[in-house]
Amino acid sequence: MEMNGPLVTVGVPVYNGERYLAECIESLLGQTFSDFVLLISDNASTDGTGEICRGFVERDPRVRYVRNERNIGMYPNFNVLLRAVESKYFKLANADDYWDRTMLEKCVAVLESDPSLAVCYPRCTLIDETTGTQTRYQHPLHVLEENPKLRFNRVLDELRLVNQLQGVTRTDVLKQTPFFEHPFADCIVLAEISLYGKIYELPEFLYYRRLHPDSSSWKRNDPRHQARRLFSEGTQRFDWPAWKFHLALLDRVRRSPIALRDRVSIEANLVRRMVWSRRELVEECVRWTMQRSTLFSNLGRN
Repeated sequence: MEMNGPLVTVGVPVYNGERYLAECIESLLGQTFSDFVLLISDNASTDGTGEICRGFVERDPRVRYVRNERNIGMYPNFNVLLRAVESKYFKLANADDYWDRTMLEKCVAVLESDPSLAVCYPRCTLIDETTGTQTRYQHPLHVLEENPKLRFNRVLDELRLVNQLQGVTRTDVLKQTPFFEHPFADCIVLAEISLYGKIYELPEFLYYRRLHPDSSSWKRNDPRHQARRLFSEGTQRFDWPAWKFHLALLDRVRRSPIALRDRVSIEANLVRRMVWSRRELVEECVRWTMQRSTLFSNLGRN
């Protein structure tokens, strides 16, 4: 899976995506910018996903297809793609979404014109699963401050749907992160990226995001839904999501190359956020204690 040559790698992680996958791939292959390779990582799909992918491989030499032997989960499947990238830029593409044909051309042009930018992404139109109703998403995140502390805090304060990672990102920035490791890892990764560069929003609606019950953003606060979508097959839940989220942010700041005074300021702000979230953090501790107590009680009876 070596990626020498093209300026951009487009990565499509997919699991049982036969319903929308062809539309997604066609919108990418039809881009006015063509200097890219499209890598599809199939997470052991059980539907017609593989047949669709192999058909595109035969028709277009830019398409490459790999398949996991088992379902490793959505986030690990993202990481399969990220580890393979050797091009200057990377674009993550959800298999149930699609893009205007000028999206890559416009995003790459902006990034090429300003090396201080880490991400360039277009505005988003949300699509209803059944009726096709389109709603323009009106929560921009245009983060151009020179100070990484200000950028990081703005991302945490203003981020809602993480549409930014569906834009185009500098690979050298992305590879300085540990990729997708924790619950809500998309928020964590974008916040860390803001420590390395600016986030530019194109003022055009070039991204069409489909929301449906099987998408990871459908029940974002439901641990069982998120565990099933994001992690390996058979995972019923992930433990300590709030603690892992806050501690991961602290770790990403600690490992970043920003000035010491900015790092200390961000860490102090993150500690304040943990204080504000103390009820949720305490509830996780209580839940863990009760689970352990029940486990030991059952062992004692046996």
